[in-house]
Amino acid sequence: MKIPTILHESNSYPGRSVKMFAKKVSRVLVGFNETRKNLDFEENVIVTGTPTKVKKINVTYTEKSRILNNMGIDVNSPVVLVFGGSQGAKKINDSVFELVKNGLNKKYQIIWATGPKQFDIIKKDFEEKKININNLKNTKILPYIYNMDEMLNICDLVICRSGAMTVTEIAIVGKPAIFIPLPSKMANRQEDNALVLKKIGAAEIILNDEVNYQNLSDTINKLIENKVLLTEMGRNAGNLAVNDVEEKIYEEIKKVCRK
Repeated sequence: MKIPTILHESNSYPGRSVKMFAKKVSRVLVGFNETRKNLDFEENVIVTGTPTKVKKINVTYTEKSRILNNMGIDVNSPVVLVFGGSQGAKKINDSVFELVKNGLNKKYQIIWATGPKQFDIIKKDFEEKKININNLKNTKILPYIYNMDEMLNICDLVICRSGAMTVTEIAIVGKPAIFIPLPSKMANRQEDNALVLKKIGAAEIILNDEVNYQNLSDTINKLIENKVLLTEMGRNAGNLAVNDVEEKIYEEIKKVCRK
């Protein structure tokens, strides 16, 4: 019917529908340059990035101190941000629980969003060990983080899943990451996304079936103890970020509609 049509693919490896219709639509807009290599037809593929509300913020030392002090976190110690999506991630939570219970985070502090459904379970698990989560040293446990843009900008290292949006946001703020991709029987899209940052030296990957508190602790310590490496990884992540995403998408829409 000659109706202008645009697809947008956020993941590194395009889904079946995008691959199927890439040759037929007016434009395929993608989040990563890597996605172009995974499409047989590149003529109408444009790298625009993926829209997200998270932005790079130049947080001053005073602002960072205020945010962290309100959470009972020392501004002068490295901060590791842990989250598993809005509902949490049990495999990540189990590993971090054991890490914190065994006091392995002596050289850094953890801000840990468990997800609302798992918070009470984790709180109870600590209570059974005679541990009050409000008195944990170097650890702040929350059910959910509402100021994620601030947290991403002030932390030193991120531990999380690797959905397309999360990887995009980490690139925008320019932070090193340890990705624990959510596995899938159909296609490992999250692992593909994580590999985009891994290949450029911006992230480490621990597979979901392999993660435990010991290898997670070892990986954190390896990175936290090397400030030069952390800085380099963050810079590499930032190099992947695409600026003015919404404007780029809007421009492509206008081009298609003029025809």
